[in-house]
Amino acid sequence: MTDKYQTREERRKQLEASKKKAPKKAKKKSGKNLFKRVLLILLTIGIISIIAGGVTFAIMVKDAPELNPETLKDPISSTIYDKNNDEIAKVGAVNRDYVNYEDIPDLVKDAFIATEDSRFFKHHGIDPIRLGGAVIANFRDGFGSEGASTITQQVVKNFFFNQPQKTLSRKAQEAWLALELERKYSKEEIFEMYVNKIFMSENMSGVKTAARVYFDKSLDELTLPEAALLAGMPQAPNAYNPFNNPERAEKRRNIVLSLMHQHGYISKAEMEKAQKTSVEDTLVAKEKRKSNDLPFDPFIKQVIAEIEKKYPDVNVFTDGLEIYTTMDQKAQEYVEKLMYEGEIVPFPDKDFQAGITLLDTKTGGILALGGDRDPEVKLGTNYATDMKRQPGSTAKPILDYGPAIEHLKWGTYQTIVDERSTYSDGTPISNWDNSYKGSMTMRKALEMSRNIPALKAFQAVGAENAKEFAVNLGIPLEEAFESYAIGAFEASTLEMAGAYSAFGNEGVYNAPHAVRSFKLKDGTKINMEPKSKVVMQDYTAFLISDMLKGVLTSSDGTGKLANIPGLPVAGKTGTTNYSQEERTKWGITNSKSVPDAWFAGYTTNFTMAVWTGYTERKNPLTPGANQKVAQQIFKAVMGHISEGVETADFKKPDSVETVKIEKGTYPARLASSYTPSSQILTEYAVKGNILNEVSQKYNKPDAPNGVKASYNENSDEIDLSWNYGKKDGIKFDVSVSVDGGASEQLTVTSDTSLKIAKPTPGSTYNFAVKAIKGDQESDPASASITVPEKIEEQPPEEPNETIDDEDKQDDPNGEDSEDNQDNGDNDDSDNGDENHNDQDNNNGNNNGNNGENNNGNNNNNNNNDNNNTGNNNTGQNNHPNSNEPNQNQNQNRNREQNQNDSQ
Repeated sequence: MTDKYQTREERRKQLEASKKKAPKKAKKKSGKNLFKRVLLILLTIGIISIIAGGVTFAIMVKDAPELNPETLKDPISSTIYDKNNDEIAKVGAVNRDYVNYEDIPDLVKDAFIATEDSRFFKHHGIDPIRLGGAVIANFRDGFGSEGASTITQQVVKNFFFNQPQKTLSRKAQEAWLALELERKYSKEEIFEMYVNKIFMSENMSGVKTAARVYFDKSLDELTLPEAALLAGMPQAPNAYNPFNNPERAEKRRNIVLSLMHQHGYISKAEMEKAQKTSVEDTLVAKEKRKSNDLPFDPFIKQVIAEIEKKYPDVNVFTDGLEIYTTMDQKAQEYVEKLMYEGEIVPFPDKDFQAGITLLDTKTGGILALGGDRDPEVKLGTNYATDMKRQPGSTAKPILDYGPAIEHLKWGTYQTIVDERSTYSDGTPISNWDNSYKGSMTMRKALEMSRNIPALKAFQAVGAENAKEFAVNLGIPLEEAFESYAIGAFEASTLEMAGAYSAFGNEGVYNAPHAVRSFKLKDGTKINMEPKSKVVMQDYTAFLISDMLKGVLTSSDGTGKLANIPGLPVAGKTGTTNYSQEERTKWGITNSKSVPDAWFAGYTTNFTMAVWTGYTERKNPLTPGANQKVAQQIFKAVMGHISEGVETADFKKPDSVETVKIEKGTYPARLASSYTPSSQILTEYAVKGNILNEVSQKYNKPDAPNGVKASYNENSDEIDLSWNYGKKDGIKFDVSVSVDGGASEQLTVTSDTSLKIAKPTPGSTYNFAVKAIKGDQESDPASASITVPEKIEEQPPEEPNETIDDEDKQDDPNGEDSEDNQDNGDNDDSDNGDENHNDQDNNNGNNNGNNGENNNGNNNNNNNNDNNNTGNNNTGQNNHPNSNEPNQNQNQNRNREQNQNDSQ
């Protein structure tokens, strides 16, 4: 039993032990199950992803074009249409020399393969290594930043795709067709397709054609640097065109040489030697270069440039596009006739250049371009779009006065002082004529193209506001320095015309453009017209336009030669200058010579900018006619294109009101009711910002008051006097009219009184007194007086006197009367003497008549009652009678004086 017990005990222990071990075993089993589950899930996801990717790829490539051998043969030309949808040119239809693979030298093969696809002979159409590098670059720098296309994929793209965007769908189709292409064609055949298809600028395709055009050589004659140059062009054919951009082409060539060394095709010594070779020394001489027959070359070049810039994957020369442009054929033909023939506007010499941009003011569409004066040069330098020169004073509406109106609400009357001045750093600034005109309105400063008022406007509005205003008008400025106020930055005629068109379009800017839209081979239409943008207030556009009209019509305007009678046109001249260092360096002795002359202007229909000068800045435009050619070109073209076209004037918006300003006021003042019409300027103000102060300069002074005229018998003078209030700056003009005769000026005096000596007895004096201040005078105040006749008094007549009576009268002094007789004629000589004295005291005259003749007459009508007509009065009785007329006479004078005071 003991054995059995132990056995049972052992079994019990074993059972317990087994129970303890059981959980551990289960746990281990559970961990294995989890791993299997995760693995299964991942495998499932992978399978689903592969299936989804395959399905997605299949969906993407289902619409891929067929690999048609016919499509792989020749490039398809593009057709270009004008604004009326009439065909004007075909691009890319000719000028391609085909080369077979076996005729391509190894040097040329090596250059292209090293540059475009170094693993071309190792992959099957898609290069995973190249793709991985591109994926990393795209992740780092954004989708589309770096391509992974092999030469095979480029052939597919060039022949079958011209969509202007990089999409996953397009890339999938590209990859699929690349695999198909590699399956159907050999590497050699694919490479042959590639080198014959690539566009090489100058309206040609293929590497063999390019070797002939650029170097006048066959492919097997090319040197290492020449082959490298051609291999570098397909990335951007026009940009790396060695005829037009030799420096850029040389940099690209040197990169190709580095890649050839990197991939083992050439040694380091060969690379360095080739990199030292000048591109220009290897090219065909300019006089031997053959031009193509592409019509309207400057305009077509702009069309190509716009499409290439916005859609770099589209090739105008090979993709069979239908391109609809903004060209006006008649305007383009006229511009080219003007540029090439030199008869419409005479040019100084054959090297004299011009750039012309003509726009539709309302849309910004380019109607015509004048890009070069040499008709033999095709797709060369376009002086209208490529050449950037300093615009001079044509920048003033853009950088100075436009921003000042926009931000400060300046009216056209805003007064600025043209005076000796400097930039903020102390550098002197002067006007073009080295003179200073003093206070003037903004309008006049713009008409006369004064530099110092322009700088002051720039400083007033601030550099940041000025830059923002210019950038909104399409002028690509990074900064705005004070020198920019007078145009010390670079711009093309295309940019300047675009900026000016916004002024003529009520403040709405449309970027200049030559392409309205284009269609791909599959019929997809792509719109290229820019969106309109309001860049300024309508009052800014109108005020600038109204002021710029005066540049052409004002007697002080600098653009009179550009004026077209009967056409409402606005514009601005512009010239630049040489620094003293440049004058010394290039031997320019005439201080009036300039490197550039501009004119930019517009109507409500058309906008035009013209630059004239020489390719090299060191060749100056001498003073006189050479500096006026730009104005003559503007007048000729604008006049021609405006014939028969209704041209509306610039419309004053509701935000603008008319104001009358007094000329010469600083700051500007409103004209008063007394301002002479010759001194009134009609200007414009932003509504709500007109002036409040009225000029007092011509205000009519008040008339004098209390004018009095009186006669002073004692001094025999007329006393004239008047009253006046505040006499600051006041003088008095005194004039007189005698007996109704002509008025004569007596004097101009600061006093308020005047004496007139020895007036004519019996005459009437009418006085007029006016207050004078400056050029203004008051209404006259008047007074009049009649000077009395002088009284002639004589002794009364004594008819009853006899000799006896005479003998009886003794002299009071006991002297004989004969001693006192006056020549024996007078009796009572004492009384006669007394009467004589009495008359003297009363201003009467004694003519020595005897008593019988002394009637005592007085011409004054008021004294008639006192006349003695033969009365038998004694001498004693005559005394009071002789005084009585004088008393009556004084009363009469007092009445006259009271009458004068009331006047």
